[in-house]
Amino acid sequence: MTAKVIMVASGKGGTGKSTLSVLTGAALADYGKKVLLVELDAGLRSVDIISGVFGKTVYDIEDILSGRCEPDKAVVESQEYPGLFVISAPYSGGEILPSSLKVMVKKMSAFFDYIIIDTAAGLGAPLKAAMEVASMGIIVITPDPVTVRDGRIVSDEMTNSKIREIRLVVNKVIPEKRLKSGIENLDECIDTVGAQLIGVVPRTEEILIASARGHALNKDGLSWRVFKALAGRICGENIPLLIK
Repeated sequence: MTAKVIMVASGKGGTGKSTLSVLTGAALADYGKKVLLVELDAGLRSVDIISGVFGKTVYDIEDILSGRCEPDKAVVESQEYPGLFVISAPYSGGEILPSSLKVMVKKMSAFFDYIIIDTAAGLGAPLKAAMEVASMGIIVITPDPVTVRDGRIVSDEMTNSKIREIRLVVNKVIPEKRLKSGIENLDECIDTVGAQLIGVVPRTEEILIASARGHALNKDGLSWRVFKALAGRICGENIPLLIK
C-alpha cells in the first residue's frame, strides 16, 4: 500500500477547508479506504472537533515533526467515521518543515490508501510544506470574489510546484440563490481559479451542526451524498455534480 497524498488549501480563511477535509476523508473511508488526515493549522486547530476526536488526542503533528514521538502515537481513529484517522495540529506554536513532513508522510504512506493534509489558509509554511509531499491539490473557495481571487493565487503556487493534479471545490453554495455574491456562475469560478472543478458543496444546516458538534452526517441526506460523490471522483469515478 502506498498512499495518495492530497493537500487541501485555501487562499483565505473561512472557506470551510477543514470541514471539507474531514468529510471528504470520511467519505473516502466509507468507500473502504483507509484514510489519514493530517492537520497543519497550528493555533487554529479544529479538525479534532469536526472529526469527533476532541479530548482523545495526546500527541500532535508538532510532537511528530520535532521527534518527540513516533507518528503512530499521535494517530486517533474517529468513532464517528470509522476508517478515518486523525493527527491534530497543536493548539499553539510549532514549525512545519518540509523535510520533517516528508519523513513522516513516507513512514505513514505504507499504512494508508489516502493521506489528506489540511493546510493553513494562505501562502505560509504549511502550504509550502504540503506542496513538497502532495501529488494532488484541492483548492477550496466560496462563491465570492475575494476567495475566488485568492484561490487563483494558491492555484498559481501549486502550478509552480510538483503537484500533478489541481482540483477546485466550490463550498457553501446556496442552490436556490445560485451564485449571487458578485460571481455570475460556476464557470467564472473555474476560469478565474484556473483549476478543474471536482465538487460543489451546499451550505446546509446539517453540515454546520455536524462540524460544530463532531457528529456524523446522516447517510441518507444530500450533504453526505455530495461528499460521497466527491470522494468517488477522487477515486476516479465519473459522477455528475449533485449541486449545479
